[in-house]
Amino acid sequence: MNGLNVDLLFRIAGIGILISVLNIVLKQAGKEEQAQMLTLVGVVVVLLMVIQLINELFLSIKTIFNLF
Repeated sequence: MNGLNVDLLFRIAGIGILISVLNIVLKQAGKEEQAQMLTLVGVVVVLLMVIQLINELFLSIKTIFNLF
């Protein structure tokens, strides 16, 4: 389980770095609307990853306490 968490952490950090670099490039090219949309897409992708983790957490809690 710890390997999964570290992998997810690196994925989220990688997405953040990639979005930041692309955001800077787009802003310098004068495409600020696209830069904002790219940032929004990055946030949504990371939120979906976190929601999946929360779902796994709740499933684990249900299994541990035998809640059905």
